[in-house]
Amino acid sequence: MIVPWQQIDPDTLDNLIKEFVLREGTDYGAVEISLQSKIDQIKKQLESGDAVVVFSELHETVDIQLKNRF
Repeated sequence: MIVPWQQIDPDTLDNLIKEFVLREGTDYGAVEISLQSKIDQIKKQLESGDAVVVFSELHETVDIQLKNRF
């Protein structure tokens, strides 16, 4: 189930994004990108609709996924 990111408490959303970025790994090529830049990129993807927050009732988990993968 897609959860509208606008309905998530801002601090909770920030923590969710940070956890997602840290879990996704650090292979970003030859140029190192700061944690804050990665977080900002995910926020922009949520705002543009390219990424969505997904709640799995079966697993009782929340995740961020690219919309085209969902």
